[in-house]
Amino acid sequence: MGKVTVGKHPCPECGGDLQWNAAKQALACPYCGTIVPLSEAAEAVGDGSVGVVEQDLLDALARMQAQDAQPPPLPPQDAKQAGVLGMLQSMAATPQAQRGYGAQPREVQCQSCHAISVFVDGKVADRCEFCGSPSIIAHESLGDAITPQSLLPFRISDGQVRDAIRKWYGNRWFAPSRLKTAALTDTLKGMYLPYWTFDANVDARWTAEAGYHYYVTVSYRDAQGNTQTRQEQRTRWEPASGSLQHFFDDELVPGTVGVHPELLQKIGNFPTTSDLKPYSPEFVRGWTVERYQVDLRQAAQQGEAQMQSQTRALCAEQVPGDTYRNLQVHGDYRNRTFKHILVPVWLVSYTYGSRSFQVLGNGYTGEIAGERPYSAWKIFFAVLSGVLALLVLLYVMGMLQ
Repeated sequence: MGKVTVGKHPCPECGGDLQWNAAKQALACPYCGTIVPLSEAAEAVGDGSVGVVEQDLLDALARMQAQDAQPPPLPPQDAKQAGVLGMLQSMAATPQAQRGYGAQPREVQCQSCHAISVFVDGKVADRCEFCGSPSIIAHESLGDAITPQSLLPFRISDGQVRDAIRKWYGNRWFAPSRLKTAALTDTLKGMYLPYWTFDANVDARWTAEAGYHYYVTVSYRDAQGNTQTRQEQRTRWEPASGSLQHFFDDELVPGTVGVHPELLQKIGNFPTTSDLKPYSPEFVRGWTVERYQVDLRQAAQQGEAQMQSQTRALCAEQVPGDTYRNLQVHGDYRNRTFKHILVPVWLVSYTYGSRSFQVLGNGYTGEIAGERPYSAWKIFFAVLSGVLALLVLLYVMGMLQ
């Protein structure tokens, strides 16, 4: 299939483009304020009418490999000049999977952090949404991005997340005072980040040496030459083996390069196994969407590595005894599927001194995580106060003796 064209969703009152409103959990007109429930659109892939569907991973990777073996696509002008052969070459290189965001996008790439932002239906920016750098240039895609199959819509409003971020700043004891008083939430941006999810059934077999602790009494001589006894731990090793059957449901792999990965780990899990909505352009109009730069092949390798690590940990839990060694795990992963999804985050990016920092809010659960500078003066005076308090305590104790 080629790129799907989806019509706009006009406001019934003024004709403006309706956008998803997190506070009202409905489509809202940014011009006249009219609220319209999200209705079912005409049937087409990527318009919200198709349910959340898992895609076969091995089939998708095979198609990508076959596509790589084809001649590279010709630009439209070169294809026309090359005649029929050029047009066929350009058409043959078009991916079969659904692509695009269901609306007219504009892409820009930051020259500092390399994130690619997708602005749907005319929204523009003069600075990077992720790091604040003014060094952004128009980005011409080599091909449309794979359309997200589903997403988590924004549920936390900008007002809610501003309050949460101010509270977070207020609890940073050693943050510079100027940081706390600055209106950093003015740089707050709402955006959708790309993620991949992977499912698989694993049948694993493991072998190991199980260790059982026991204690023996041993004699020794102390510093005075007297004979003493003590209990020493010993370990008895026995061969062990077993099997494991496990289902991995929505193993998450981020496709973003704009947000610092350690912050994503801190804002909690996104409830993708229960709360995903079928993708529809209405959810992303008016919001920034980051185009994935971790492609399906890279994400599949990372997802498999995560599954293997978890499989090993689950097998280790089955080893009897008190400890183990030489654990060997052999897993067979079957029924592997994937989805490309979008998740909502609120982002504050700022520069303090010569360093850049980010504060991240989960747009669905409201959890906050962030980076901040430290005030050397506050730390110095805190240490000094602790030392003075200790000296006073020692002086008082000395006077009482």
